[in-house]
Amino acid sequence: MKKLSYETLKEQGYDGYLLESAPEKVLQFGEGNFMRAFVDYFFNEMNKKAGFNGKVVLVQPIGNGSFRLNDKINEQDGLYTLYLQGFQDGKEVREKEIMSSVSRCLNAYEDWDAVLETASNPDLRFISCNTTEAGIHYDPSCKFEDAPASSYPAKLTQYLYKRWQNGLPGFIILACELIDDNGKELKKDVQLHAKDWNLPEEFQKWIDEENVFCSTLVDRIVTGYPRAEAAKLTEENGYEDNVMDTGEIFGVWVIEGPQSIYDELPIKEAGLPILVTDNHKPYKERKVRILNGAHTSMVLGAFLAGQSIVRDCMYDPTISAYMNEAIYNEIIPTLSLPAEDCKEFAAAVTERFKNPFIDHALLAISLNSTAKWKARVMPSLVGYVEKFGKLPKALTTSLASYIAFYRGHELTADGLKAINPVTKEEYMIKDDPEVLEFYAANAGLSNKELVHKVLTNKDFWDRDLTEIEGLEEAVVEALDTIDQKGAMAAMEACLEK
Repeated sequence: MKKLSYETLKEQGYDGYLLESAPEKVLQFGEGNFMRAFVDYFFNEMNKKAGFNGKVVLVQPIGNGSFRLNDKINEQDGLYTLYLQGFQDGKEVREKEIMSSVSRCLNAYEDWDAVLETASNPDLRFISCNTTEAGIHYDPSCKFEDAPASSYPAKLTQYLYKRWQNGLPGFIILACELIDDNGKELKKDVQLHAKDWNLPEEFQKWIDEENVFCSTLVDRIVTGYPRAEAAKLTEENGYEDNVMDTGEIFGVWVIEGPQSIYDELPIKEAGLPILVTDNHKPYKERKVRILNGAHTSMVLGAFLAGQSIVRDCMYDPTISAYMNEAIYNEIIPTLSLPAEDCKEFAAAVTERFKNPFIDHALLAISLNSTAKWKARVMPSLVGYVEKFGKLPKALTTSLASYIAFYRGHELTADGLKAINPVTKEEYMIKDDPEVLEFYAANAGLSNKELVHKVLTNKDFWDRDLTEIEGLEEAVVEALDTIDQKGAMAAMEACLEK
């Protein structure tokens, strides 16, 4: 069977949207599944619906391993099939489209000269990147003469210097890494390299004045290459696609930057869920506290109640009601964005959790729940107490569920072994070694003693949680309920008015 290409599609008589030729307007560091199902999808939509007429040239920022993704992308003329699927407006949705926004894919280590050559292209205006959470960091071992430097910020500094030498304008840089203030951190690292490499002051000034480093919030679950369905989809499509991609239908991109970005990107004309704002943090707070907070506050208790995947939890009347109690009555009232905006986002979250195409395992979400509860749930609990002067029942119970989940009986190299009280099956708790060692060392304590030890552990929470009036007693009570009546009963108790 022939590979996906423009020629193959012409032979098949394909009559869907394709942009075969257009100037390269975007340089993208990162060629993986997420960026192709998110950023490159949005540029494809702008081409299709609003005449952006621009291609994205991808750069694989790491060396080639055995799976040469850049080669596979180039063999297909940059084309790939994208399936967006999920639950939307109460219905199951699956959309399929061939993406034609990518022109080619270069490898930074094999094609560095070709990467630098794109800096002479006057049509190039945007740089997008996702080099993983570890990608944005300052590495003092990087040298200006490296070809290329090993870290992404150092590579970007080299690239920007080439652009400056060409006498061309700077870029709008869209950082998509999952770290706080990703754009600001990237700019700081680039400026450090320029200074440490003793590059001209005029160039350092150009970095600051001619480039816009945007911090962004990205939100879409991308499930990647559909390995289990690949053979079936290949047969249906009539072509071989080695880089096909899948993701959820929901997607939101919040860009912190000047409103002039709307003048350069036809976001509104294409009707895309992309928001340009002067402060992305309230939107990040909304995502972390509602989406991630709902996950973390619900999944541990749901697992102890015998559930295994998120979707099934949404069809359990007690678990779904408990989650909604936490979101609508305890989390949303503590957020800075308008309540109606938050409720609309929360409704989308519920549909995302029902996604029939994603089996999101509760145990997978449970990984590192100590740090997750601190970042995602604790701010809402504290904010609720400060605002209303009383404890939020559901979020308080989530803390008890966390403690119940973490009570293991055997510490191993793979984690802490524990027993599910409903299924009687053994499961593995996975977290930082010091967390697992703490729970292993305190396995024999009474609920009252254990709760006190957990809540006063400042290494976990950066504060003593027993200072919150009534919290210790309430967590002990909820933990006793979990032990005596089950996690489902503890959730039901939060719904009593």
